Amino acid sequence: MSDLLRTSLYTAHAAAHARFVPFAGWEMPVQYAGVLTEVKAVRERVGLFDVSHMGRVRVRGGDAPAFLQRMVVSDIARLSESGGEARYSLFCLEAGGVLDDIIVYRFSAGEFIVVVNASNREKDLSWMRHHAGGFNVRIEDETTETALIAVQGPEAMPLLDSLADRTLSRVRRFGFTDATVSGVRTMAARTGYTGEDGMELFCTADDAPRLWEALTAAGATPCGLGARDTLRIEAALPLYGHEMDEHTSPYEARLGWTVKLDKPADFLGRTTLAALKDSPPRRILAGIEMDGRAIPREGYVVRTGDEVIGHVTSGTFSPTRGKGIALVRIDARRAAPGNAVDVIIRDQPHAARTLALPFYKNV
Repeated sequence: MSDLLRTSLYTAHAAAHARFVPFAGWEMPVQYAGVLTEVKAVRERVGLFDVSHMGRVRVRGGDAPAFLQRMVVSDIARLSESGGEARYSLFCLEAGGVLDDIIVYRFSAGEFIVVVNASNREKDLSWMRHHAGGFNVRIEDETTETALIAVQGPEAMPLLDSLADRTLSRVRRFGFTDATVSGVRTMAARTGYTGEDGMELFCTADDAPRLWEALTAAGATPCGLGARDTLRIEAALPLYGHEMDEHTSPYEARLGWTVKLDKPADFLGRTTLAALKDSPPRRILAGIEMDGRAIPREGYVVRTGDEVIGHVTSGTFSPTRGKGIALVRIDARRAAPGNAVDVIIRDQPHAARTLALPFYKNV
């Protein structure tokens, strides 16, 4: 793994006996004590994730708002010009497919940070710079000089309040503020990817080990990518390359709510997305739960009788439900909750039923 990037928390992970895997060009911890233990920690107490591999791109300049209005499907103008608000959104191609799902954080009238998926960072940077012509903007990749730590779980906010110089529990969902946490200056955002309450803390790469140590000393359980993936499937949170990609529209990925066709500014993909909205997709994202002990995995075929109606986009064993669960892209006519389906595992059908999403909801 010598060619892989490492976050500034690598030494802390190794000291905690993490098992590492290559992920999107980074050497990342997949688990510490074990996925089941880590999922339980997040659902019942508080877990800690190193998500510094996610791309962090600063966009600033007089035309930054107009540029991002052009780039994303959401209405960035609805974010307060005084800063402190964030929005989940998408980059879409002109043909309507999803280039990436992102979060846009607004600091002021002309300054933003865009957090992108690790696997798409170079692609997204190229896409943004390609479309920046004619706009007075500067696009700066800050990924390697900064770090990002997620603190998630029902006890996350009390823990953070005990360590911060202000009451972070007053920050609204998808809001953010500057705060000093255990002596480390951070941007604390009430966002996350687990279905639990909590925050994501932006800080310098050099300060991240000190912050991580303080959070673990206060009782947060280190968690790896394995638990993160299980948690996000339980919460039905989509992952790029699974539930969406350049050949999947937002409407097929249960993300049509992000598309604001009525916003005053034109945006990339608008014409195609407007047409798609008037033509409901034949296949949509749904949830299934297995009847028995089988665990559905990505790519498994979903059938009704002898008819193939779709496939698994993400699947796992859910510790919270005690069953195998999956996000599936299936025939929209078969997606209503309660329908009996079969998942084909090693050429054998295994009974399942469709469920309303999400499988788990807390926030």
